[in-house]
Amino acid sequence: MLYDAIKKLVQYGINTGITPESERIYTTNLLLDLFHEDNYEDVDCDLNNLVLEDILAELLDIAAERGIIENSIGYRDLFDTKLMNTLMPRPSQIQQTFWEKYKVSPETATDYYYKLSQDSDYIRRYRIAKDRKWTVDTKYGTLDITINLSKPEKDPKAIAAAGKAKSSSYPKCQLCMENEGYAGRLDHPARENHRIIPITIQDNPWGIPVLPLCIL
Repeated sequence: MLYDAIKKLVQYGINTGITPESERIYTTNLLLDLFHEDNYEDVDCDLNNLVLEDILAELLDIAAERGIIENSIGYRDLFDTKLMNTLMPRPSQIQQTFWEKYKVSPETATDYYYKLSQDSDYIRRYRIAKDRKWTVDTKYGTLDITINLSKPEKDPKAIAAAGKAKSSSYPKCQLCMENEGYAGRLDHPARENHRIIPITIQDNPWGIPVLPLCIL
């Protein structure tokens, strides 16, 4: 049920702290708009032990059933990022909180930012958990081997659609600053739930996007 799933997603945002309680109605309305829904009922549902993967899967199934998206991995990933963005604070709010916590310690600020990136589903914890990892002893030392399953292969429909799509050079790369808030397309991942911390290194503007640094 749409109302049930929307209520759960908003509650998830509030529980994790990425959505303030005062924005419950506002966030609910943003989600309703994505589903082209004019009505809403505050239905009773179990708000305990909320699992983000399950909530998003239900909402994505509903979007596919309503013809809002095609039911394929590429389109589902674009749309679930759009869903998560409704829960997210504006970039300036994230930056302000980061630097306030940085005054306490760099570790406190980094922990906040990393948790935010996971809670916002920018880092898809449930997919990373499926990665295969093992070690092999070699004459050069212990070798770590991993199979990255956090980025599933695109289905044939998405590959075909991407081939027909008009080429674009924006953003310039997948780690460039202009990715922040970008809706994405089949040949470029969505970044609407992405937040960057700007820093300056030797008078040059850079950004911290969770892992490597990005130059502007």
